[in-house]
Amino acid sequence: MTILKSTIAALALSAVTMPAMAADEYKLHENHTWVQFAVNHAGWANARGIFRGVSGDIVFDKDDVTKSSVKVTIAAETVDTNDQGRDDHVRSPDFLNALEFPEITFESTRIEQTGDKTAVIYGDMTMVGVTREIALDTTWNAEFPLPWDANTVKTGFTATGSIDGTIFGMNKLTEFGLGPVVEVFIDAEAIKQ
Repeated sequence: MTILKSTIAALALSAVTMPAMAADEYKLHENHTWVQFAVNHAGWANARGIFRGVSGDIVFDKDDVTKSSVKVTIAAETVDTNDQGRDDHVRSPDFLNALEFPEITFESTRIEQTGDKTAVIYGDMTMVGVTREIALDTTWNAEFPLPWDANTVKTGFTATGSIDGTIFGMNKLTEFGLGPVVEVFIDAEAIKQ
């Protein structure tokens, strides 16, 4: 009986003194991260585009996702809507004003877990010099080493959200029959540091 008590006491003590697992840090894999958007064009169809310059850092605590964080920077000038003239207009002061405001940023403020692999990430998005809170419904897809490089571990997420462009001052959206709600679709792969 004494051995059993000693074993239980030792296990209890180790559980109390064992340090908590640290959150893992990741860098977005820039050419495997897609930030896409769709906006209704006067009811005819959705106009779509992608940002090609995306970088960012993720702190991912798998034991408690509410302690995780995300910080992303998008180069506004890298918008691509499959038409050079339209891209130039989107970069102009009518919309993104990319010359004056070259970066679109997102920094998480809180995360609410909604399922085993799902969460809502709330954060401050700054675009055209205006900061507003947005929410992204996010799914953690998978994590494992690269098949050809066991030392490189990659994790992946998918996120979606809706943003009203007029809250960022892009009032010209409605003048051109666009949105004003912009649907956002994100697929992100990140490399463990």
